[in-house]
Amino acid sequence: MATVELQLSPQPHHVRTARLVGVAAARRAGLPDELVDELRWALGEACSRAVALHAAHAPDVPVRVLLREDSTGLTVEVIDQGPQGPPSEDGDLAALFEGDEVDPRVSLAVLGGLVDDIDIAATATGTTVRLRWPLPPRSV
Repeated sequence: MATVELQLSPQPHHVRTARLVGVAAARRAGLPDELVDELRWALGEACSRAVALHAAHAPDVPVRVLLREDSTGLTVEVIDQGPQGPPSEDGDLAALFEGDEVDPRVSLAVLGGLVDDIDIAATATGTTVRLRWPLPPRSV
């Protein structure tokens, strides 16, 4: 199982670096081209969300991005230290982002539309967004 870990300063131009590394990992893993494009969009969206949260709430802490390949798929995790978890139905999280440029609820909605296998989990310090793509069987 191959793993790549990135630690990005919370600056928007580092999102491009994450996308480039993600695309390289996806191609190396054998992800079909149409899914490579999906990964590029989704990873960019997840990293943009995390960078914006860090810039507002944890500017000195890097955003963590993990890319893991195993025999069945490619998993990408974007780990932030912003307000915890996905937005609640009663809108409590929305108040934390008043005046912020990026509303993380919108980013999560976009991710849900891009990726079939997505998991959003609150952590002790923020949120982990886990995205997964299946890999085609390898020919021998």
